[in-house]
Amino acid sequence: MSFNITVQPSGRIFTAEPDQALLSAAIAQGIGMPYGCKDGACGSCKCKKLQGTVVQGTHQLKALSLQEAEQGFILTCCATALSDVVLESRHVTDESAFPIKKMPTRVASLAKATHDVMMVRLQLPAADVFKYHAGQYVEFLLRDGDRRAYSMGNAPHTQAESPQVELHIRHMPGGKFTDHVFSAMKEKEILRVEGPFGSFYLREDSAKPMVMLASGTGFAPIKAIIEHMQFKGITRPAVLYWGGRRPADLYMNDWVLGKVAEMPNLTYVPVVSDALPEDAWSGRTGFVHKAVLQDFADLSGHQVYACGAPIVVDSAQAAYIKAGLPEDEFYADSFVTEKDKAQAAA
Repeated sequence: MSFNITVQPSGRIFTAEPDQALLSAAIAQGIGMPYGCKDGACGSCKCKKLQGTVVQGTHQLKALSLQEAEQGFILTCCATALSDVVLESRHVTDESAFPIKKMPTRVASLAKATHDVMMVRLQLPAADVFKYHAGQYVEFLLRDGDRRAYSMGNAPHTQAESPQVELHIRHMPGGKFTDHVFSAMKEKEILRVEGPFGSFYLREDSAKPMVMLASGTGFAPIKAIIEHMQFKGITRPAVLYWGGRRPADLYMNDWVLGKVAEMPNLTYVPVVSDALPEDAWSGRTGFVHKAVLQDFADLSGHQVYACGAPIVVDSAQAAYIKAGLPEDEFYADSFVTEKDKAQAAA
């Protein structure tokens, strides 16, 4: 027996089996609900249950607090239905729902951007096989059934020249997948991926000025969005704040400076939190999300696109809403690690 899941205010309806996460059912049926990690750790898929009964699966309390649960909020990535359900989600959109595909890929190239960031390009079967929005991600399907997710760092139009996706992979010492990437992965290696996933992409129906916030390799999906903006001729004012501990962590600094020279609407503010004397850093310092508030005391007329470490994304969201940013104008992709997922304990 399946249950009808209605999403308001759009009125869209999909069905879910009793043992099927609501988000998984929505994705399978082309309903573009918001989500990020799909593991109960980031909270991006949180929405309000208006009617019906669900079972909420394990998750982190920072993603869904006890108070929020009492108020009727759920995480669709780990909630299953016990009846027909009505949800409230303002981000449902057809535009975000490209077909999700599993496909073989071949490692086209490997290049270290820094000591702990590898630029990996994957060769796709053909340019017209895989469609995605700039900002979305793919998942590697590992042989033991595990998955690892990475955002695509190139805009979709770049596949016209070469059907490849670019990934920025940070080494997590002891990590099952990243240890392999940094020690044993070779060009021409065959891997399997699935995607595209994620509801992080540029909302092109808005003319609001944008703040783009990236920490570390959270720059990858932002890079894809910048490429997409340039390709589409989108001239909304946009300012990128990219943060790292040391200047070398801003591993494509010259690329960004080049885009700033080509795009009059783009401004760039690099921020370093732990520069050493030998870095001779003379730019902005401190926490990158706070640098935004130093420049924008009032964010009520902006959109924010934030990517990177959960602590940065979460801190930014809370601070920017206090600075007037409408809650539904904060779009984020929180880079949740396997360690973060293992802490799910609610």
